[in-house]
This record gives sequence, structure tokens and C-alpha cells, in this order.
Amino acid sequence: MEMEVYFPGNQKVHARYKGFVVETDQPTGGGGDNTAPSPFDLFLISIGTCAGFFALSFLQKRDIPTEGAGLVLRSERDPESHLVTNISLEIRLPAGFPEKYRDAVIRTVEQCTVKRHLDHPPAFETYTTIG
Repeated sequence: MEMEVYFPGNQKVHARYKGFVVETDQPTGGGGDNTAPSPFDLFLISIGTCAGFFALSFLQKRDIPTEGAGLVLRSERDPESHLVTNISLEIRLPAGFPEKYRDAVIRTVEQCTVKRHLDHPPAFETYTTIG
């Protein structure tokens, strides 16, 4: 797979991938225009939406109504390193959710592919080209 990343102006960095353009920007405090999520915001969004997809699939496969269901991601950062030290995922289950599935939905959400990549990170190779 290939992704093209380009710089449309100021602190904006966009990515063209699979026919989509994903826009990022920096907050105004970081010199940006705050017109889109920052790349790090997209990292957290990726975890949250992946976990949400797994929760949704769990409900749908069991014909459990999804109204009122969702997920809340909370993160904590180290004030010195600015790195995330904890991420919690609160799975909000719909009214009437069968108690017998409570542990199973947690195990399912923990299978989120994005989250699993943090447990087994890929190798990175960075190099330059000119022109």
C-alpha cells in the first residue's frame, strides 16, 4: 500500500490514501489554523473508531440493538514527555444488553487491529529522495 503525503500550506499536512484525502492541521497554539484534527488526534481517533467498529460488529452479529450504544476513549499524558501513559475505553452498552455477553464484548473490543499494532509495532524505515 502507498500513501502520498503533501503540504498544502501553513502547518497543514494532507494524505492521499485509497481515494480519500485526509486533512490534518495543528492547533493555533502550535502555529496552525486549527482547520482539521492534528496527526496525533487522528492516532487517538483511529484507536477509538477501531474499538467502536469491533463493538458495533459484536452487537450487530447478535442482533442486539445499537441505539444508545457507543464508546468513550479517555487518554492521559505525561506532562513532561507529552506521551500518552494511559488509554481507557468505556464501552457504553444499550439498555437491555444481555449480562452474559459483558466479558465477551470487552474481549472483542480488545481485538481492535489498531490497538494490537501497539502491542506488536512494525519496523520503520525512513530514507530520502530528491526531485
